[in-house]
Amino acid sequence: MNVSSHEEYDYLPIGLHWDEGSPQWNNKGDNAWQLIATTMVCLQSVPGLVILYGSMVKKKWAVNSAFMALYAFAMVLLCWVLWAHHMAFGKQMGPLVGQPHVALAQVFLIGPSGNGYIPMADYVFYQFGFAAITVILLAGSLLGRMNFYAWMMFVPLWLTFSYTIGAFTIWGNGFLDKYIIDYAGGFVIHLSSGVAGFTAAYWVGPRHSRDRQHFPPNNIIHMLGGAGFLWLGWTGFNGGSPFSAGQITALAIINTHLCTATSLLVWLSLDMIVYKRSSVIGAVQGMITGLVCITPGAGLVEPWGALVMGVISGSIPWYTMMVLHRRSAFFQSVDDTLGVFHTHAVAGLLGGVLSSVLAKPNLLRMMYGPKHYAPGLFYSFFEGGNFIMSLKQVGYQIVGAGFITAWNAIVTSLICILISRFVNLRMDEEDLEIGDDAVHGEEAYALWGDGETLARTRRLRLPPRLPSIFRRLV
Repeated sequence: MNVSSHEEYDYLPIGLHWDEGSPQWNNKGDNAWQLIATTMVCLQSVPGLVILYGSMVKKKWAVNSAFMALYAFAMVLLCWVLWAHHMAFGKQMGPLVGQPHVALAQVFLIGPSGNGYIPMADYVFYQFGFAAITVILLAGSLLGRMNFYAWMMFVPLWLTFSYTIGAFTIWGNGFLDKYIIDYAGGFVIHLSSGVAGFTAAYWVGPRHSRDRQHFPPNNIIHMLGGAGFLWLGWTGFNGGSPFSAGQITALAIINTHLCTATSLLVWLSLDMIVYKRSSVIGAVQGMITGLVCITPGAGLVEPWGALVMGVISGSIPWYTMMVLHRRSAFFQSVDDTLGVFHTHAVAGLLGGVLSSVLAKPNLLRMMYGPKHYAPGLFYSFFEGGNFIMSLKQVGYQIVGAGFITAWNAIVTSLICILISRFVNLRMDEEDLEIGDDAVHGEEAYALWGDGETLARTRRLRLPPRLPSIFRRLV
């Protein structure tokens, strides 16, 4: 993400070029691709995760889950342009953060970006898409019980005091910028969202006991549609990170889809071998872990490396989610609704470490320029090179992961404790029993009449031993 330029830009004032709308420094091809990539990243959140979350939960939580994602997308955009962008990528205020500043001035937005032959507006909006999806991914741990008013406060606070710190330290000239390989956000986005989501889930508390025991998707076909937006949108997620339509972009895109397909098939195969069934939800989880794992090294590894990462991302997170999670008292004590810790924190950590093992030397130079990061440990060992420096790079990756983990766990805890002083983090038991109708006064599906709610059914208490088929009908 932190691209080093290979050439000196020949900047000319806009007014001195015959085409005022496209000055000499602006490459129209790169600009067009970046706008497309940014749109694809945003589509991952809206409608991608809106549909995925709204479909992957019980019917009674469909509206609330989708609306948490939609609200976060809007709130993050306002915070991003008013102060957060400069905190993540602006003038250094310290080793952890940049100086808060408004990113709305015309002269700033239509001026050249330092990350390619594109306007700064492209860079600001692309990075917003990353920030927004990070917060929305975090929400996956909290579905089905978080007080919406607490969520409204949580989003701007977490963006400001957690996300911007991770982005600045690794991408924005912070103290880890020169040491950590993170092509498109394995640490900044996925490890942080997985750790923060798990931490927030601890403070918010669990879902209603019946929801935790039985939480089927309300619409698997729509769930697959949301997953499709997420998968194909990752073309822009990883393809936009070089900020140009070049060779690294093309390689990153094919690697992204190779790793994802491999991971999905490995997860599906393990489900079929161990549980004797082909789970659609499992396939979606395998798809997500593949997307996450390839992200920190998408443009830096060869296609065979992407396949290796796909095998690992489809198996290790499967084990932590499907086996370790069920056996561990630690994991059982925290209600992570969609398993975001496994699909994002575990897969993001794997991708970050594997990137330092499999990053090819010439691809690192093409992306970041010379004298930046040590080549992958594999190439130093088998093709000659500075093995010690490559081993150090692996160590740097682990240290970076440790910092992101610790920062997000501590800051997320402090934010949750602060919010709890003003509003309850978790809905009360009566509202948890009802769901969307209690929280928003709206329901996802019209199942009778023209969608009117029957007052007598809103607070109906079902006998605990009622047959499950009748429960679903009710």
